[in-house]
Amino acid sequence: MNTDEAGGPTHLDLSGLKCPLPTLRTRKALRLLPPGGVLTVICTDPMAAIDIPNLVREAGDALLSQERSATHLSFTIRKAVAEIPQVPPH
Repeated sequence: MNTDEAGGPTHLDLSGLKCPLPTLRTRKALRLLPPGGVLTVICTDPMAAIDIPNLVREAGDALLSQERSATHLSFTIRKAVAEIPQVPPH
C-alpha cells in the first residue's frame, strides 16, 4: 500500500491474490486510512467484483468507481468521514 507524496489516493495492488484475501486486505487498508481518504484497489480475482462493493457498503464507505478490464478489476473507495458524536443535553 502506498500514498503519493501530496497525500493523494492510496494504491493497493492485490493482483494474483484469491478470495478472500483481496477483501480482507482491502478491509485492513480502509481501517488504516484517515476519514475521507481515498483508496484505489487493483486485483485479478473475479469474486472481488462482488465482495469489495459489499464490504464498502457494509462499512458505510463510498465506492467512487469500479472498472473491469480483460485482466484486472479496479475500485476507487472513499472512506466515510467519521461522525461527530452528539452529546445529549442535560
